[in-house]
Amino acid sequence: MMMPMEEKVDLESDEEIPFSASATRKKVQPFDSEINIASHVDMSKSWILKRIQMGPLRSIYIVLIKAKINMLLPFGPLAILLHYLTGKHGLVFLLSMLGITPLAERLGYVTEQLAFYTGPTVGGLLNATFGNATEMIISIYALKSGMIRVVQQSLLGSILSNMLLVLGCAFFSGGIANHQKVQVFNKAAALVNSGLLLMAVMGIMFPAVLHFTHTEVHFGKSEMALSRFSSCIMLIAYGSYLFFQLKSQPNLYSPVDEGGVNDPEDSDDEEVPEITQWETIGWLAVLTLWISILSGYLVDAIQGASDSLNMPVAFISVILLPIVGNAAEHASAIMFAMKDKLDITIGVAIGSSTQISMFVIPFCVVVGWCMGQPMDLNFQLFETATLFISVLVVAFMLQVHD
Repeated sequence: MMMPMEEKVDLESDEEIPFSASATRKKVQPFDSEINIASHVDMSKSWILKRIQMGPLRSIYIVLIKAKINMLLPFGPLAILLHYLTGKHGLVFLLSMLGITPLAERLGYVTEQLAFYTGPTVGGLLNATFGNATEMIISIYALKSGMIRVVQQSLLGSILSNMLLVLGCAFFSGGIANHQKVQVFNKAAALVNSGLLLMAVMGIMFPAVLHFTHTEVHFGKSEMALSRFSSCIMLIAYGSYLFFQLKSQPNLYSPVDEGGVNDPEDSDDEEVPEITQWETIGWLAVLTLWISILSGYLVDAIQGASDSLNMPVAFISVILLPIVGNAAEHASAIMFAMKDKLDITIGVAIGSSTQISMFVIPFCVVVGWCMGQPMDLNFQLFETATLFISVLVVAFMLQVHD
């Protein structure tokens, strides 16, 4: 019993402050300096990593490497090489299509990134302008070459593929993935887009009706004048629609069901931009320039591809060309439908059709007017009737939904 008490007394009495303090200081100071040096090294390393991660290398990785669809990017330069080395127009056409597809998807991604910095109003205008930039560039190159029917059929195919193929596949896949519940969407926004589509179809129908009823006062001139007048009215109406959507009634397009489990995570991911504002502007210019270059080779190879592949030009224009510009939109619409986000799905599918019918087609008529090309709204009788029936079917289907 005494020994532990003595040890305790000795331990308690052994308080030689100068010696123990100096000893502890001698022991602790080198260790603290090593920690400080290591922390400074770690901070410098993390700073360097941050500088590399936030620099242009990170931007190149995100835009050109990160997405899996970028595996198709080398087909673009390969198509240009084959254009000059060989005369195989069919192969050049197919490789140009494969090369433009990831560029169209990346252009949409960069536009979404730029919308983080510009706000919803300017972001909506950018999405409206660059959402169908690939179709516009291909159409302008085709107009330069005088391929008016290719322009008309490719734009018609884009509208039909968005309304019928994309929307049908999205509803089908969304119904299978969410078979245990009823999917809902904002009916007001869908009806506004349907009304605009009906208005666009009426504007496209008038020149065709005037032509095929042989009631023109001046044959050829009256049809062209009516097409250009209708195009100007449609462009004004589309501008008014953008003002209504972005300024007057911004809350009209809010999602119906916001109580999902995954919505907060998705919103957090969407609210953080991955590249800086000036990088998005630079990538926007680079991607648009590269798409315009490849579009020139694509349009030049259409006739040769039709001959070599034994494929009619109408099939290439109506089926293949719309797939190039809308492949990314098709995949995203189906993906959002499977995640029970039908508002975004309908905004992608019907909204893209509205953009093409109310903006891209009249814009091509005005551009052809400036170029001296006789681009009009006479899409021939069968194509116009197909478009009218498709829009009616989609409009009634969206109205039936409760």
